[in-house]
Amino acid sequence: METAWYFLIALMLAVYVVLDGFDFGAGILHLFVARNDEERRTVLGAIGPVWDGNEVWLLAGGGVLVYAFPKAYAAGFSGFYMPLMMALWLLILRGISIELRSHEAHPLWRSFWDGVFAFSSTLMSVVLGAALGNVIRGVPLTAEGYFAGPLFTDFLPGPHAGVLDWYTVLVGVFAVLTLAAHGAVYLAWKTQGPVHIRSARAGRILWPAVAVLGVGVTAATAVVQPRLYPSLVARPWTWALALGIAVSLGVVLAAARRNRELPAFLGSCGFIAFLLAATAAGMHPNLLVSTLDPAFSLTITNAAAGEVSLRIGFVWWSLAMLLAVGYFAYLFYSFRGKVTVDTRGAGY
Repeated sequence: METAWYFLIALMLAVYVVLDGFDFGAGILHLFVARNDEERRTVLGAIGPVWDGNEVWLLAGGGVLVYAFPKAYAAGFSGFYMPLMMALWLLILRGISIELRSHEAHPLWRSFWDGVFAFSSTLMSVVLGAALGNVIRGVPLTAEGYFAGPLFTDFLPGPHAGVLDWYTVLVGVFAVLTLAAHGAVYLAWKTQGPVHIRSARAGRILWPAVAVLGVGVTAATAVVQPRLYPSLVARPWTWALALGIAVSLGVVLAAARRNRELPAFLGSCGFIAFLLAATAAGMHPNLLVSTLDPAFSLTITNAAAGEVSLRIGFVWWSLAMLLAVGYFAYLFYSFRGKVTVDTRGAGY
């Protein structure tokens, strides 16, 4: 059951990054693909009905982590206290910037909240990438199962590295670039007019950059966490994940170049999902790797809740997922088609 719960949590977090990722991408590109108030309301209208629902997947993933692997939750959330507080405030800023923007028609008011939306989306993408980088690289976990570290030290990975070093910053930059590209193909799919044209152009520029930087991140990961790739190679079924990454990237590159909007967006979703799935498979069975001593690492075995609890929880998780999948299917079906905005300036 521990392995099943490990991959269920990975699935939920991957769904979060795929769904909320295009919201972050829209925020990163907000000031570039939209030049006036009507165009910026078009961008916000493209994510308006779904962004808050997409965000719930992060909360649900955290809740499942508490339930299935309470020791990993306790260690991670106490050790990453400062970055988590930063993430919380960035999520709050993003939410209120979307909602408060339309409360006043003054250009200065709207420009301010547009800037907050772009800033919080960009920095939150960096935080998500850096968090993934820390999980891959490892943290100074002690024998007691806890760790504490500064935000940064000398930016060099090591047993006592801070949250930010050259590797985690590199993964953060890769996350910003990937989510911006993801948001670009989403906006190209959901919008029309100047926003559509600029978003499609941004996608054609950003996705090749993602491919190039992805090669660099892959090489850096082999240096920082040398056990990850041998773990993948030792499991032949994970080779399909690497193939999925390559195929998805090829689809989005070809579709974006030919202005095929939906295939480009689906390829983007597949690229992110397969990339995260491969990372989870390579890290298994570790939840948090200790940079002090591999024996101190938290794994799915020593951090899991009781077997009975995991079995009972799986029943309720399955029922909840049926409701969630049904809700999101209905939501996106209801929101099908291109976005239109109220020319009177009301709402988004």
